[in-house]
Amino acid sequence: MSTSESPDVSDARPGRRAWITRIVLLVVAALSTVTIVGLIGRVDWEAAQDALTHLSWWHHLVLLVIVVARQILLAMPLSFFIRGVTFYRATINDLGATLMYLIAPPPSDIALRVAMFKSWGVSPAKGLAGTVMNSLTFYVARFSAPLVGFMLLLAIGEDASFRLLELLSIAIAVATLVIVLMIVRSDALARAVGTRAGLIVRRFRKTVDPDRWADRCQNFRADISERFHSGFPLAVLSQVGMMVVDFAALTLCLRFVGVTADEVSLVWIAIAYLFAFPFTVFPLWGIGIVDALLLATLVEAGGLEIEAAAVAGILVWRVYTVAVPVLLGAVAVAAWRREVAVADASPGAPTRPE
Repeated sequence: MSTSESPDVSDARPGRRAWITRIVLLVVAALSTVTIVGLIGRVDWEAAQDALTHLSWWHHLVLLVIVVARQILLAMPLSFFIRGVTFYRATINDLGATLMYLIAPPPSDIALRVAMFKSWGVSPAKGLAGTVMNSLTFYVARFSAPLVGFMLLLAIGEDASFRLLELLSIAIAVATLVIVLMIVRSDALARAVGTRAGLIVRRFRKTVDPDRWADRCQNFRADISERFHSGFPLAVLSQVGMMVVDFAALTLCLRFVGVTADEVSLVWIAIAYLFAFPFTVFPLWGIGIVDALLLATLVEAGGLEIEAAAVAGILVWRVYTVAVPVLLGAVAVAAWRREVAVADASPGAPTRPE
């Protein structure tokens, strides 16, 4: 999922900044991965390759069905926040944006989203407002994950000492939720939040206009307030459901390659997942750093003898949750283009994408 505030797609500077940010985050992720894996120990790649031979043909079918369900749940908030966007259209929109985010300079993903919204008769303003709410809802769920991890540690009697990164993650979730509720509550609060945020950002970027940020927050409230109160709880629930399905995919990948319940229990896989999940904020769903954190916890729970199989399971999970959605994105864009072509050939067609 990728989103940003309504950009001027003709402005190349935001695109350059976005690419620089991605590169910096990928470098940080790579360095973190090397450090964490170095602390665990050298991976036996031959043993990991042998573990992959445990996969059967039906395992792939199961994982494909799970990943499709994951992507539907991930995109579902769009339908809750944007009138006229069905679950199918939400999924097509999100998959298409995922594809464009990876293969083209920003804000190509936003441009594609807008084109899709316009072809469905949805105004770009309301479409982008719903897209932003989709991302904000996901951020709340993403950064709340360690809180559940701490609860599981307490439930099994393990040390649940709070660490700085986990506390920061939970604080981000709470702050995001509070800011969203303030913006939606009233125009005055929305403008106050926008002005305050603009003043803070202007300390680092002198070109930022706090009044313009206030206007954007007020406009955002106007575009989203109608469906917020009914849509937000359902959106949060869908994101929690997505995480449950994503966790199920990870668990099945580990079990399919030979990591048994006796070696690593379901609870420890959940703990590993919940503490690593906030790091999906890095590009490509935190590829590298999330995997290393998962591996560290799994090895701590099951011992070094499960390391190779755990690596294999995490690799399969990554193929299905990172690579497969990109392929599905290509299918989604093709399906949407066909829909537009059919609409163009029909009399009385609605507004077309530009």
